[in-house]
Amino acid sequence: MRPLAVVGNVNVDIIVGDCLPVLTPGTESLVDQGDVRPAGAAGNSALAWQALKVPFQLAASTGDDMFGDWLRAIFHEHGARWPRESCATTFSVGISHPDSERTFLTTPGHIARLSLEQVRGMLDLPALRNGIALIVGCFLTDRLTAAYPALFDLLSSSDVEIAIDTGWPIQGWTPGIRADCRAWLTRCNHVLMNEVELLSLFEVGKIERALAAAAQLAPDGAAIVAKCGPRGAVGLCGGALVEVPAPAVTAIDTVGAGDVFNAGYLAAIAAGCGFEAAIRRGTHIASLAISTHPRRYVELADRSAATEG
Repeated sequence: MRPLAVVGNVNVDIIVGDCLPVLTPGTESLVDQGDVRPAGAAGNSALAWQALKVPFQLAASTGDDMFGDWLRAIFHEHGARWPRESCATTFSVGISHPDSERTFLTTPGHIARLSLEQVRGMLDLPALRNGIALIVGCFLTDRLTAAYPALFDLLSSSDVEIAIDTGWPIQGWTPGIRADCRAWLTRCNHVLMNEVELLSLFEVGKIERALAAAAQLAPDGAAIVAKCGPRGAVGLCGGALVEVPAPAVTAIDTVGAGDVFNAGYLAAIAAGCGFEAAIRRGTHIASLAISTHPRRYVELADRSAATEG
């Protein structure tokens, strides 16, 4: 098993739903369910790896409040090394709607303060050699994001492959944001974005064109994956296009589905699976996660692994 790490945002999610897309100011509404849980793109992937019993490193931070203490307790094997920022821990309120779409409201909190120096101190780079580091929360970790070129140099010099899931830019897809993202892709061996993000980044209407454009930027042999929600995922690697449909499930909670996909895909790659098998593993684990409450990761992954074997 090749070593794995994730670098980025761990925070708290407060999930409520289902809720109508438009709320009337000054009123109160009842929702069917609510949940408070550890999350953030890095946190969601870490939870999936933890459930799958996959060893990993986790470079993140918290604020100095009760939410920060709670996150450290949950990720106790990793949290002891996290910096504690003198501010509130970031939290997101996720509102799910009847059509399974979601709206997020996120506080700035601690995430923007994570630095390259802190990440360097948390990662055991010799132990990570020949492994893969997943970079997430790109538009939230302002201080670290500004140092991405140095972070990529650090990882590459330690023989660590780089995977990235940029997420959706808070500022929108401005020309500057597009230029930054395209520069990041030139350093990444695994690009794991959702369909709308890739289409928006390259300003095209077909996902095949977006995948090809990303492959032209990325290093030779890089794997490009577009996560397409209930349709599954499509990927491009070595000139071969792969399409993997998602299992038919009833979506209960889609928050963090893409992060769970990332965890399943990278765990499969780290275990020596091929590109298509890794996409299938990520798709199946994400499908199980969104169709269960409380969330589960393992059973469908085990069945898909047996089928692939």
